[in-house]
Amino acid sequence: MNKLKKLLLLLVVISVASCASRKDLAYMQNADSVKELESFYSFEPTLKVDDLLSIIVSAETPEVTIPFNLPQIQGNYQIGNNQNGIKTYLIDAEGFIDFPVVGSIQLAGLSRTKAVEKLEEAVAIYIINPSINLRILNYKVSIIGEVAKPGNYPLQSERITLIEALSMAGDLTIYGRRDNILVIREVDGKRSFNRVDITSADFINSPYYYLTQNDQIVVEPNKARMNASAVGPNIPIFISALSILVSLSIILFR
Repeated sequence: MNKLKKLLLLLVVISVASCASRKDLAYMQNADSVKELESFYSFEPTLKVDDLLSIIVSAETPEVTIPFNLPQIQGNYQIGNNQNGIKTYLIDAEGFIDFPVVGSIQLAGLSRTKAVEKLEEAVAIYIINPSINLRILNYKVSIIGEVAKPGNYPLQSERITLIEALSMAGDLTIYGRRDNILVIREVDGKRSFNRVDITSADFINSPYYYLTQNDQIVVEPNKARMNASAVGPNIPIFISALSILVSLSIILFR
Protein backbone atom coordinates (compact mmCIF):
# COMPACT_ATOMS: atom_id res chain seq x y z
CA MET A 1 0.00 0.00 0.00
CA ASN A 2 2.84 2.41 0.79
CA LYS A 3 4.29 1.70 -2.65
CA LEU A 4 0.98 2.53 -4.29
CA LYS A 5 0.78 5.82 -2.39
CA LYS A 6 4.31 6.72 -3.40
CA LEU A 7 3.54 5.89 -7.01
CA LEU A 8 0.42 8.04 -6.91
CA LEU A 9 2.41 10.93 -5.41
CA LEU A 10 5.02 10.57 -8.14
CA LEU A 11 2.32 10.68 -10.83
CA VAL A 12 0.82 13.81 -9.29
CA VAL A 13 4.23 15.52 -9.25
CA ILE A 14 4.80 14.60 -12.92
CA SER A 15 1.38 15.92 -13.89
CA VAL A 16 1.92 19.22 -12.09
CA ALA A 17 5.40 19.62 -13.56
CA SER A 18 4.09 19.12 -17.07
CA CYS A 19 1.37 21.77 -16.76
CA ALA A 20 1.96 24.97 -18.70
CA SER A 21 1.72 28.28 -16.87
CA ARG A 22 0.33 31.65 -17.98
CA LYS A 23 3.93 32.78 -18.46
CA ASP A 24 4.34 30.16 -21.19
CA LEU A 25 1.07 30.77 -23.05
CA ALA A 26 -0.28 34.31 -22.66
CA TYR A 27 0.54 36.91 -25.32
CA MET A 28 1.79 40.43 -24.53
CA GLN A 29 1.76 39.85 -20.78
CA ASN A 30 3.23 43.27 -19.93
CA ALA A 31 0.92 45.27 -22.22
CA ASP A 32 -0.32 47.43 -19.34
CA SER A 33 3.23 48.50 -18.45
CA VAL A 34 4.14 49.60 -21.98
CA LYS A 35 3.31 53.30 -21.83
CA GLU A 36 4.20 54.44 -25.32
CA LEU A 37 4.29 52.55 -28.57
CA GLU A 38 5.85 53.83 -31.74
CA SER A 39 3.54 54.55 -34.65
CA PHE A 40 3.83 52.19 -37.61
CA TYR A 41 1.29 53.86 -39.86
CA SER A 42 4.13 54.85 -42.20
CA PHE A 43 5.39 51.28 -42.58
CA GLU A 44 5.82 50.06 -46.13
CA PRO A 45 7.83 47.18 -47.57
CA THR A 46 11.09 47.49 -49.43
CA LEU A 47 11.12 46.08 -52.95
CA LYS A 48 13.32 43.01 -53.34
CA VAL A 49 14.77 40.75 -56.02
CA ASP A 50 12.13 38.36 -57.43
CA ASP A 51 9.23 40.65 -56.51
CA LEU A 52 6.53 40.49 -59.17
CA LEU A 53 5.11 43.95 -59.76
CA SER A 54 1.99 45.42 -61.31
CA ILE A 55 2.75 48.91 -62.64
CA ILE A 56 0.02 51.01 -64.24
CA VAL A 57 0.66 54.49 -65.62
CA SER A 58 -2.14 57.08 -65.63
CA ALA A 59 -2.34 60.63 -66.99
CA GLU A 60 -4.86 63.32 -67.87
CA THR A 61 -4.79 62.11 -71.46
CA PRO A 62 -5.18 58.31 -71.30
CA GLU A 63 -4.01 57.81 -74.89
CA VAL A 64 -0.45 58.90 -74.08
CA THR A 65 -0.09 56.14 -71.47
CA ILE A 66 -0.75 53.30 -73.92
CA PRO A 67 2.97 52.64 -74.65
CA PHE A 68 3.60 52.24 -70.91
CA ASN A 69 0.63 49.93 -70.24
CA LEU A 70 1.35 47.07 -72.60
CA PRO A 71 -1.03 44.08 -72.45
CA GLN A 72 0.23 40.64 -71.56
CA ILE A 73 0.85 39.05 -74.93
CA GLN A 74 2.11 35.66 -73.78
CA GLY A 75 -1.19 34.34 -72.54
CA ASN A 76 -3.63 34.80 -69.75
CA TYR A 77 -1.97 34.72 -66.33
CA GLN A 78 -3.68 34.54 -63.00
CA ILE A 79 -2.16 36.17 -59.93
CA GLY A 80 -3.99 35.88 -56.62
CA ASN A 81 -7.09 34.51 -58.40
CA ASN A 82 -8.17 37.96 -59.52
CA GLN A 83 -5.51 39.37 -61.85
CA ASN A 84 -6.13 38.06 -65.38
CA GLY A 85 -3.88 38.95 -68.29
CA ILE A 86 -2.07 41.70 -66.42
CA LYS A 87 1.33 42.94 -67.56
CA THR A 88 3.80 42.17 -64.79
CA TYR A 89 7.44 43.02 -64.13
CA LEU A 90 9.84 40.73 -62.28
CA ILE A 91 12.73 42.37 -60.45
CA ASP A 92 15.80 40.52 -61.70
CA ALA A 93 18.84 39.30 -59.78
CA GLU A 94 20.50 42.70 -60.23
CA GLY A 95 17.48 44.56 -58.87
CA PHE A 96 16.21 45.95 -62.22
CA ILE A 97 13.02 45.75 -64.27
CA ASP A 98 12.69 46.44 -68.00
CA PHE A 99 9.91 49.04 -68.25
CA PRO A 100 8.36 50.00 -71.60
CA VAL A 101 9.84 53.12 -73.25
CA VAL A 102 11.92 53.92 -70.15
CA GLY A 103 14.06 50.79 -70.38
CA SER A 104 16.05 49.24 -67.52
CA ILE A 105 15.40 50.84 -64.14
CA GLN A 106 16.54 49.73 -60.69
CA LEU A 107 13.82 49.31 -58.05
CA ALA A 108 15.18 46.74 -55.58
CA GLY A 109 16.12 48.33 -52.27
CA LEU A 110 13.56 51.14 -52.61
CA SER A 111 10.43 51.56 -50.55
CA ARG A 112 7.17 51.45 -52.48
CA THR A 113 6.88 55.26 -52.24
CA LYS A 114 10.44 55.83 -53.49
CA ALA A 115 9.92 53.35 -56.33
CA VAL A 116 6.77 55.18 -57.43
CA GLU A 117 8.60 58.51 -57.32
CA LYS A 118 11.47 57.11 -59.39
CA LEU A 119 9.11 55.71 -62.01
CA GLU A 120 7.12 58.94 -62.18
CA GLU A 121 10.32 60.91 -62.77
CA ALA A 122 11.36 58.54 -65.55
CA VAL A 123 7.95 58.60 -67.25
CA ALA A 124 7.60 62.40 -66.84
CA ILE A 125 10.24 62.80 -69.56
CA TYR A 126 7.65 61.50 -72.04
CA ILE A 127 4.24 62.56 -70.64
CA ILE A 128 2.99 65.38 -68.42
CA ASN A 129 2.11 64.71 -64.76
CA PRO A 130 2.08 60.89 -64.84
CA SER A 131 0.64 58.90 -61.95
CA ILE A 132 1.97 55.45 -61.07
CA ASN A 133 0.05 52.67 -59.36
CA LEU A 134 2.45 49.98 -58.12
CA ARG A 135 1.62 46.74 -56.32
CA ILE A 136 3.59 43.66 -55.27
CA LEU A 137 1.65 40.71 -56.68
CA ASN A 138 3.57 37.82 -55.12
CA TYR A 139 3.57 39.14 -51.55
CA LYS A 140 3.53 36.12 -49.24
CA VAL A 141 4.85 34.72 -45.97
CA SER A 142 5.62 31.12 -44.96
CA ILE A 143 4.73 29.69 -41.56
CA ILE A 144 5.91 26.30 -40.28
CA GLY A 145 6.28 24.50 -36.97
CA GLU A 146 3.85 24.38 -34.07
CA VAL A 147 0.89 26.15 -35.66
CA ALA A 148 -2.52 24.74 -36.53
CA LYS A 149 -2.21 25.28 -40.31
CA PRO A 150 1.40 25.61 -41.53
CA GLY A 151 1.92 26.69 -45.14
CA ASN A 152 2.54 29.53 -47.59
CA TYR A 153 0.12 32.44 -47.32
CA PRO A 154 -0.28 34.87 -50.24
CA LEU A 155 -1.30 38.34 -49.05
CA GLN A 156 -3.44 41.02 -50.63
CA SER A 157 -2.18 43.71 -48.28
CA GLU A 158 1.42 44.91 -48.15
CA ARG A 159 1.14 45.54 -44.41
CA ILE A 160 0.72 42.55 -42.13
CA THR A 161 1.83 41.99 -38.54
CA LEU A 162 3.37 38.85 -37.10
CA ILE A 163 0.25 38.35 -34.97
CA GLU A 164 -2.01 38.58 -38.04
CA ALA A 165 0.14 36.06 -39.91
CA LEU A 166 0.03 33.60 -37.01
CA SER A 167 -3.74 33.98 -36.79
CA MET A 168 -4.03 33.08 -40.49
CA ALA A 169 -2.16 29.87 -39.65
CA GLY A 170 -4.72 29.07 -36.94
CA ASP A 171 -2.56 30.37 -34.07
CA LEU A 172 0.14 28.45 -32.23
CA THR A 173 -0.69 25.05 -30.84
CA ILE A 174 -0.47 24.51 -27.09
CA TYR A 175 2.99 23.06 -27.75
CA GLY A 176 4.44 26.09 -29.58
CA ARG A 177 7.01 28.32 -27.91
CA ARG A 178 5.68 31.85 -27.81
CA ASP A 179 8.87 33.37 -26.41
CA ASN A 180 11.26 32.29 -29.17
CA ILE A 181 9.61 32.61 -32.60
CA LEU A 182 12.11 32.67 -35.45
CA VAL A 183 11.63 35.18 -38.30
CA ILE A 184 13.92 34.52 -41.29
CA ARG A 185 14.26 37.61 -43.45
CA GLU A 186 16.25 38.33 -46.60
CA VAL A 187 17.69 41.81 -47.10
CA ASP A 188 20.08 42.70 -49.94
CA GLY A 189 20.60 39.03 -50.73
CA LYS A 190 21.54 38.12 -47.15
CA ARG A 191 19.34 36.13 -44.78
CA SER A 192 19.05 37.08 -41.12
CA PHE A 193 17.71 34.94 -38.29
CA ASN A 194 15.73 36.91 -35.70
CA ARG A 195 14.09 35.79 -32.48
CA VAL A 196 10.79 37.32 -31.33
CA ASP A 197 9.08 36.96 -27.94
CA ILE A 198 5.34 37.58 -28.38
CA THR A 199 4.68 37.00 -24.68
CA SER A 200 6.12 40.50 -24.23
CA ALA A 201 4.27 43.54 -25.59
CA ASP A 202 7.64 45.18 -26.27
CA PHE A 203 7.93 43.23 -29.54
CA ILE A 204 5.42 45.67 -31.08
CA ASN A 205 8.31 48.13 -31.34
CA SER A 206 10.65 45.62 -33.00
CA PRO A 207 11.49 45.54 -36.73
CA TYR A 208 9.68 42.20 -36.91
CA TYR A 209 6.27 43.34 -35.73
CA TYR A 210 5.46 44.03 -39.38
CA LEU A 211 6.47 41.31 -41.83
CA THR A 212 7.98 41.87 -45.25
CA GLN A 213 7.43 39.81 -48.40
CA ASN A 214 8.79 36.26 -48.30
CA ASP A 215 9.47 36.30 -44.55
CA GLN A 216 9.62 32.80 -43.09
CA ILE A 217 8.21 32.18 -39.61
CA VAL A 218 9.30 29.14 -37.62
CA VAL A 219 7.53 28.20 -34.37
CA GLU A 220 9.62 25.73 -32.42
CA PRO A 221 8.13 23.12 -30.05
CA ASN A 222 8.27 23.52 -26.29
CA LYS A 223 9.77 21.00 -23.87
CA ALA A 224 6.47 19.16 -23.44
CA ARG A 225 6.29 18.45 -27.18
CA MET A 226 9.95 17.41 -27.38
CA ASN A 227 9.57 15.11 -24.37
CA ALA A 228 6.41 13.61 -25.86
CA SER A 229 8.22 12.91 -29.13
CA ALA A 230 10.94 11.08 -27.20
CA VAL A 231 8.67 8.84 -25.11
CA GLY A 232 5.58 8.71 -27.30
CA PRO A 233 2.50 10.94 -27.71
CA ASN A 234 0.24 8.64 -25.67
CA ILE A 235 2.30 8.83 -22.47
CA PRO A 236 0.17 11.62 -20.89
CA ILE A 237 -2.98 9.51 -21.48
CA PHE A 238 -1.25 6.48 -20.00
CA ILE A 239 -0.19 8.46 -16.91
CA SER A 240 -3.74 9.74 -16.39
CA ALA A 241 -5.23 6.26 -16.73
CA LEU A 242 -2.62 4.77 -14.41
CA SER A 243 -3.21 7.45 -11.78
CA ILE A 244 -6.94 6.66 -11.82
CA LEU A 245 -6.22 2.95 -11.38
CA VAL A 246 -3.85 3.63 -8.48
CA SER A 247 -6.42 5.87 -6.81
CA LEU A 248 -9.10 3.19 -7.15
CA SER A 249 -6.71 0.56 -5.78
CA ILE A 250 -6.00 2.65 -2.70
CA ILE A 251 -9.70 3.16 -2.07
CA LEU A 252 -10.67 -0.49 -2.60
CA PHE A 253 -7.83 -2.05 -0.61
CA ARG A 254 -7.55 0.45 2.21
